[in-house]
Amino acid sequence: MASSAAAKSPITIRLCGPRGFCAGVDRAIQIVVLALKEFGAPVYVRHEIVHNRYVVEGLEAKGAIFVEELDEIPPEHRKQPVVFSAHGVPKSVPADADERNLFYLDATCPLVSKVHKQAMRHHRLGRHVVLIGHAGHPEVIGTMGQLPEGAVSLVETVEDADVYVPPDPDNLGFVTQTTLSVDDTAGVIKRLHERFPNLTAPAADSICYATTNRQEAVKQAAPGCDLFLIVGAPNSSNSKRLVEVALRAGAKKSALVQRASEIDWEAIGDISTVGLSAGASAPEVIVNEIIEAFRERYEARVELADTVEENENFLVNRELRHVELTAADMAFVNGE
Repeated sequence: MASSAAAKSPITIRLCGPRGFCAGVDRAIQIVVLALKEFGAPVYVRHEIVHNRYVVEGLEAKGAIFVEELDEIPPEHRKQPVVFSAHGVPKSVPADADERNLFYLDATCPLVSKVHKQAMRHHRLGRHVVLIGHAGHPEVIGTMGQLPEGAVSLVETVEDADVYVPPDPDNLGFVTQTTLSVDDTAGVIKRLHERFPNLTAPAADSICYATTNRQEAVKQAAPGCDLFLIVGAPNSSNSKRLVEVALRAGAKKSALVQRASEIDWEAIGDISTVGLSAGASAPEVIVNEIIEAFRERYEARVELADTVEENENFLVNRELRHVELTAADMAFVNGE
């Protein structure tokens, strides 16, 4: 053992800050945890509360049951709470819950709700809404579902913007998914403005502060990195964008991993500097797990690559504010 320890190569891990949970994700997980404390198991959750399997499994272990649709909730559990995910839901979902006499707690991120309101404002003022986002993403489905069918057009890329034919070119307003690449989205908006000069922007930037901050931290840390690892799920939009940002900003290689066990140690090769960040739905315990995995194999020194400090905090639902939330309640994601 002593000889293998002596043979460890030195590496530097550039640990990005901010990283991991944003205020909206933290709030959504807290809502499920607090609902379990207040009402007991089971608490139902429609769709993944956030895009992270580790988080979902941790909540399942506490008594949460994840369903795709409300009709999966058995009649005997109709009085138990059902939580709507942080990504937001179409208006038809709470309407369906009301019809079924279900008690629901909406964990939609307040910044996603803000995009919903901006889209509704465009519509109220007679504008056709252009939503820049990824088809099929739950947030996009939720935003489009705030307005009548046909009131929103989805544009994903600059190429889409090139061929988009609106119902009225002079009455357009746009909003964006909150988790997009800042640079990519700027290109799409620029092209839409070139084609439709009267295009109206939302009252405030739709891409959320957490997405912007994590991308900026990765941009700063990426130059000179032999490898840049992003902790996150393959269906997490903001995590996948961070991989792209790292490559564009100068990292030689970048990869998305859900756990340390997914790292291909054989393929890493000769490295001296590793960047490490986490998407907004990735828990800190996995970041720590990956650092420890590197320390087992390398003489690893952690260098903090902080850009800004985040201190946003979103209140949970009124029904849960009296319930005490302890560090132990959240240790499964935050660590001890």
